[in-house]
Amino acid sequence: MTRKSVPASIREVAFDCPHCGAYTTQTWFDVHANARSSESRTPDMPDPGVLERLGSDRSIPDELRNRLFDFFGKKLSGLVVFEKNGKWENIDLDVHNLNLSQCFSCGEIAVWIHDRPVFPAAIEGPPPNPDLPDEVRLDYEEAGRILGLSPRGAAALLRLAIQKLCAALGEKGKQIDDDIASLVKKGLSPLVQKALDSVRVIGNEAVHPGTLDLKDDRDTATRLFELVNIIAEQMISNPKHVDELYGKLPEEKRKAIEKRDGKGSPGA
Repeated sequence: MTRKSVPASIREVAFDCPHCGAYTTQTWFDVHANARSSESRTPDMPDPGVLERLGSDRSIPDELRNRLFDFFGKKLSGLVVFEKNGKWENIDLDVHNLNLSQCFSCGEIAVWIHDRPVFPAAIEGPPPNPDLPDEVRLDYEEAGRILGLSPRGAAALLRLAIQKLCAALGEKGKQIDDDIASLVKKGLSPLVQKALDSVRVIGNEAVHPGTLDLKDDRDTATRLFELVNIIAEQMISNPKHVDELYGKLPEEKRKAIEKRDGKGSPGA
């Protein structure tokens, strides 16, 4: 079963990290500001060549080089980075409605404006089933990032994710209605097929995966998130868990079961 989502909140000290997704403790930081000096009036931005220069400068001790690589690498990637303040004893300004949270699990920093995380882009919707294929999970997570801005775009990505998931499960991956019907014959609950019909994935009002439907809304996208996880749980996670339980049986027990089942097989 997928765990319940705990959305990031300005009023909590533990929630799903906007970076790594782990539910864990978050440390909150206030933000202060100092006007830049006249010698350097624009923000410090390292040039891309700094990492190459660090790598070729043998005069820098290895420990310091590693710290600098980490610091400049994160700055160049766009991540928020903490650095000890060795310049000012006094703070010019306190900054309100701009806050930072740091994840205990991954150590990355999220940026908040008022009560919303603005960096990284918040992933909404339930967490993806951990057994989703990587290609499907990436579409699922991208849909979560744009859900608040474009529910129609999120729904289009999720229909595409369903199409890819069907292909990963051995179906043709071309016509969702045919793929789902085939999966029902292989054990997928018929109720899932009805639920897919309800959000116009298949049937007379079919929407082609990856295309926008003007009728889609946030509720439609939310149900599609759930359906992707349900299909993965029924067709991937549950069989995997059964196989894991079976694999824990003593070898002689497994052989006895296989011998028993073989007796009823054609040609046995």
